[in-house]
Amino acid sequence: MSPSAAGSSVRVPFADFGSAYAARRKEIDAAVARVIASGSFILGPEVEAFEGAFSRFLGVDHVIGCGNGTDAIALMLLAAGAGPDDEVVVPANACVPVAAGVRLSGARLRLADVDAGTLTLDPEAVDRAAGPRTRFVLAVHLYGGVADLDGLQAVAERRGLTLLEDCAQSHGAAWKGCRTGSFGAAAAFSFYPTKNLGAFGDGGAVATRDPEIARRLRSLRQYGWSRRDFAETEGRNSRLDELQAAILGAKLPALEEDNARRRAVAAFYDEALADLPLTLLSTRPGSVSAAHLYPVRSGRRDAVRETLEGAGVETGIHYPTPLHLQPAYAFLGHRRGDFPVSEQAAETVLSLPLHPRLTGPQVEAVVSGIRGFFGAA
Repeated sequence: MSPSAAGSSVRVPFADFGSAYAARRKEIDAAVARVIASGSFILGPEVEAFEGAFSRFLGVDHVIGCGNGTDAIALMLLAAGAGPDDEVVVPANACVPVAAGVRLSGARLRLADVDAGTLTLDPEAVDRAAGPRTRFVLAVHLYGGVADLDGLQAVAERRGLTLLEDCAQSHGAAWKGCRTGSFGAAAAFSFYPTKNLGAFGDGGAVATRDPEIARRLRSLRQYGWSRRDFAETEGRNSRLDELQAAILGAKLPALEEDNARRRAVAAFYDEALADLPLTLLSTRPGSVSAAHLYPVRSGRRDAVRETLEGAGVETGIHYPTPLHLQPAYAFLGHRRGDFPVSEQAAETVLSLPLHPRLTGPQVEAVVSGIRGFFGAA
């Protein structure tokens, strides 16, 4: 690939589910047929097999499948002992499901700002935000990058807090040679179709090394049962179904190859856009990104987006409104100006197409469109 002009006829979708399916069609079709023929559809051998395969991939002892990524956050907190008086620090620059997961656990939200380089949770901001009721820190690995795990763990240890991870956007990312999802007491994953490892519907999981947290999770995801029709605690219905587990199991062997392709596209963007008046995200030293999204920042974000869409290039904004300015969370008492880095990100971030099925001409079309907007050859 080179940043040469591309024809205006090239269309660049933000995601391409059809091509993703075609790349693994044989394996996926066989997995679906196997489930249908088995007659087992909920918490059966496919879920068990995927949980085992994903735990080995992550390097943890336990993976517990559940209904979706939001439930994964809620169940993880409950299994880790969160109560209604406990606060969970989360970044203001995050998607609503992060806050929703905390609230569904019954715990309290405590927001903190992010660092300007990676737009992930700033340890110093966590230190300032933590109060007497704060018990958990949720490290949200955003855009495929890795949050400051060393810094957050240091704050957590000094203040007696429990570090948890949200890995919805970091399937396969690594920090100092270990996968994200293996650092905190537990980690939540989403398998929403747009994720690097995506199902054909909703799905989620929690990973942990702690056998007691794992035991609680297996009970909580199915009514609090310790055995069928016998509830030892209040739980809920949040189960990963056999079809989704089988599809995820069929796609997991390709995850590292797909992530490598994502990183190659991201590296091309890095080089091709480096001389433009854009702010690119920093990569944390010692980390390997999953390259889930490719955000750039510009004070002319909306104009850039309009130009690209006119050229057939789809883009996204992750995220247009920080959590403290969402009407649903007005009860937290924050106002504009409380989290300036998150607010600036919301006003400037634009996500470019980044997925493993992008072709050379499509990537060139993205670069050509942006360079054309800024009048660069």
